[in-house]
Amino acid sequence: METQFDVLRTNRSLVAKIIKDIPLDKLHTTPEGFNNHIAWNVAHLVVTQQLLNYKLSDKDCLIPDELIEGYRKGTFPGEDFTAEEWQQVLDLFLGLPDTLEEDYKDDLFKTYTEYPTSTGFVLTDIDTAIAFNNYHEGIHLGIILSLSKLV
Repeated sequence: METQFDVLRTNRSLVAKIIKDIPLDKLHTTPEGFNNHIAWNVAHLVVTQQLLNYKLSDKDCLIPDELIEGYRKGTFPGEDFTAEEWQQVLDLFLGLPDTLEEDYKDDLFKTYTEYPTSTGFVLTDIDTAIAFNNYHEGIHLGIILSLSKLV
């Protein structure tokens, strides 16, 4: 599993590197042909990881409910983040992979509610959830890379 945590951290480091010099207003710009923006994608990754790993393991998510409601699957960009809110999202984005690894190593995830993803892949336990989340994060890395070239 160590590799899975390394993949998650690497993906998030790449996203952080791509977006680090993009002004906040541009992070909230939705280019023509897209239905979301960079800031939405980053927050969506924070939320999805928490739902797939913690919520489906019958654990409390480590993020605010408002973030979950605004950026879960099926949502679209709403109000822009303030600079302070954006920094909080980035802190969660970069810090939660370490927390996940610690919780995994502490054997926190004893149960899991089976979940069929929109791709047809069924998550059956925390290991499949972590691996699938990495796949999901890779998809959004590509989207963020595309968006970064258009803003």
